[in-house]
Parts: sequence; structure tokens; C-alpha cells
Amino acid sequence: MNDKSPRDKSQRDKNQSEQTANQAWGGRFAAGPAAIMQEINASIGFDRKLWRQDIRGSLAHAAMLAQQGIIGADDESAIRTGLAQIQAEIEAGGFVFDAALEDIHMNIEARLIERIGEAGKRLHTARSRNDQVATDFRLYVRDAIDGLDGQMLGLMRALAERAEIHAADPMPGFTHLQTAQPVTFGHHLLAYVEMLARDRGRFADARARLNQCPLGSAALAGTPFPIDRNATAAALGFDRPTANSLDAVSDRDFALEFLSAASICAMHLSRFAEEIVLWCSAPYRFVTLSDRFTTGSSIMPQKRNPDAAELVRAKIGRILGSFVGLLMVMKGLPLAYAKDTQEDKEPVFDAADALTLSLAAMEGMVRDLTPNLVRMRELAGSGFSTATDLADWLVRVLKLPFRSAHHVTGRLVAKAEARSVGLADLSLAEMQAEEAGITADIFSFLTVEASLASRTSFGGTAPGNVRAAARNWIEALS
Repeated sequence: MNDKSPRDKSQRDKNQSEQTANQAWGGRFAAGPAAIMQEINASIGFDRKLWRQDIRGSLAHAAMLAQQGIIGADDESAIRTGLAQIQAEIEAGGFVFDAALEDIHMNIEARLIERIGEAGKRLHTARSRNDQVATDFRLYVRDAIDGLDGQMLGLMRALAERAEIHAADPMPGFTHLQTAQPVTFGHHLLAYVEMLARDRGRFADARARLNQCPLGSAALAGTPFPIDRNATAAALGFDRPTANSLDAVSDRDFALEFLSAASICAMHLSRFAEEIVLWCSAPYRFVTLSDRFTTGSSIMPQKRNPDAAELVRAKIGRILGSFVGLLMVMKGLPLAYAKDTQEDKEPVFDAADALTLSLAAMEGMVRDLTPNLVRMRELAGSGFSTATDLADWLVRVLKLPFRSAHHVTGRLVAKAEARSVGLADLSLAEMQAEEAGITADIFSFLTVEASLASRTSFGGTAPGNVRAAARNWIEALS
């Protein structure tokens, strides 16, 4: 009969957990943390995502310590070998993450000491978890920006390639969701290329500002060891070390700036996703998405729902929420480090994942969608969309002041609306009743194609403009 009860086993596990924690914290604490304290304090459940960055930072730190004679070459070699083994262990899924060790930094360090003994204990010389996590987190955000930049480029290329194909295909341009003037489908797509280009610029700016290395700031005041912070900064690809140790360990504006740029980018994707949802609806019928990016209904067999677009449209809520949440965490923190900043990682991780998925889905939809060019052409001429062309003709040919031309055109629109016809369906006599100088030449300017062709100003929707702009983007993004 087993004389060990479940309660005895639970007590043994608790004692083992306390012993592990005490080993990590040294002689200061006689007892381990209460269960609730351990639960709220541990971050290994999410910050294990930083393991690659933590190992990179530790390798650079160990190399610098050896270079400066702070640790021996044998110790540095053992540390390098041990960290390589831990990396392989994590990649193979065999690493055991222990909540009693709180975070990824202590988990890796404890495992390193298990593997290589005393040499592993020397790794933490001249650094603190404060500068360690600040460095790891900057490395993570930098890596995330680089990955997102590649995705934004991919989406921009997809949009520009489709814009070139549809440089001359008309669609209605809207203001207030009312038909305003004809534009080309290519011109519409290129608008999002411009937005994404600015998004890339914001991320690039954020990356440039975050690219300073906190390692060597230690807990908050620097270290008395003769470290070479320029060496560790260079080894990790940073432009320079941070200039103030208090700021380096405690500020998270680089994470906030990342989340701000991510929120704006997600907002742009959400706008485009909203348009795709509208375009797929029966009243619009501008585009169709294949089964790859739609789902059906559990009750209505005819349905094809643009769920991918709807989910992209929703992601802005999570990403913006992450930005606001972290801003609230940081707003009241005195210098230097506070445990509150442990709450910085989950929102950044979640936002990066959400934006990564959104960009992938959006590029997929852009490449997948089939435009209904006949339907778009039909609606491009609806709603008196060439009324502005009539007013422009009156200004250009008859030299009317624009405001007078606007009034004449408004009266002609009212006349056509009363007869339920288009402007081009009015007779010359009906037009001349409002403005005697109008000639039959006006009718050649009231077609959708004529309207598009006339918009040759820089950035305008004339097909030649659109084709050239699309080609320029394709070449620039190659």
C-alpha cells in the first residue's frame, strides 16, 4: 500500500517549488512565494516567446565579458556551448519551462547552470534582469517590424500589380458613400499602396528610434565592471548603446510607438476590408472572393460570406486596445523599473500576431478577388457622376466663374432628375434654356471615359497616370 497521500505529494511539490525559487533569489528570502503571488508574478507563460532574443543577448554579453577580461575564455566557451544546447532543446520541444523561475531569463539561466555548472553562474555578471529584458524586448520589436515590413511590401506589390491591370477600368468614386465622380479601379487600389507606404515609414521611424542597446545599464545605475557597451550594441545590430541607464531599463516608448504604428496600419487594413465587404454584397456586386477566403451559412445555402475581410476589419479593436492598455500601464510609473512593465509584452505580442495575420489575409484577398468590371462600369456613370465635368466645361470653354457654372449644372441635374434621365440624355435645347452658350460639343465630355481621361493632374485618375504610377510602384517594390 502506498503510504504517500496526494496531500503529501502536493506538499513535496510546493517544497520543491520553494527550493527552486530560493536558489534563484539567493539568501534574501527564507520562504518561497505564496501560490497566488507566484501566479501573478510569473511571466513565463507568455515571455517564453523571447527565448531567441534572450539567447542572442546572452551570447553577446558573454563574449564582451570575456573580451574585457571579466570572465575567462573557458567560461565564455562553456556558456556559448551551453546556450547552443539550450537553443536546440527549445527548438526540439524538450525544454521544461518552470513557472517557479518566473520568466524566460531565469529559466534559461537556471538550465545553463544545470548544464555547465559554475561557468553558468558567471553569465549574469554586470547585468540585471532589468536591462536584459529591455534588450530582449527591443530585439523582439525590431524583429517584428522587419517581418511586418516584408508583409507590407508583399501587399503593396499585390495592389500595384492589380492596379496596373485595371488602370483604365472605371468604377464609381464615392464621397459620403454617394456616387461622386468616376475613377478607375486601379486608382482606387493605388490609394491603399500610398497608405501602406506611410505605414512602412512609421514603422521604419520607430525602428530607428528603438535601435539603441540597453544592455549594460544593469538594474538602473550602470555597473562598476569595465564593460564595453559599444561592443554588445554592435554585436546585436544596434546603432549605439542607450545613453541613460535609468531611461534604458524603465521606458517602453519603443513598444508604444510600435503599437501606434500597428494601430494606424490596422486601421488602413480595416478600411479596405470594409470596402471588400461592401463590394461583395448583392447591391454592389463589384467583386467576388473565392471559397478560399469566404465561408457559408449553417442555414442559408446560397450564402458566401466575406469572413476573412470581416475578421481583418475587427483586428483593429485588438491592436488599438493593446496600444491604449500599455499607455495606461506606463502613464503613472516613476523611475526606474517597476514590475508593472511586465504587462508590456502580451499586448505587443498579440498586436504583432494580429497584424501579421491581417496583412497575410489581405494580400491573399487582393490576389484572389475577381472584379465585376461590367457592374463597376455601369455604376461609374450613375448618380450624375459627370456633373463636375459639365461644370468644368462651362468654366473652361464659356469662361463662366466656377460658382456660376456650379449653379447652372445644379439646375440641369435637377431637370434630368425630374425626368429620370442622365445629364447626357437632356436635349441641347434643354441645356441651352439654362445657359445659352452651351453647344453640342458638351455631350462628348459627359461620358465616363471622357471624365476619366480628363483627370490628368498629378495624382489624378486618368488611366495614363494610373498606369505610370502602378509601374513606378512595381519597380520601386521589386
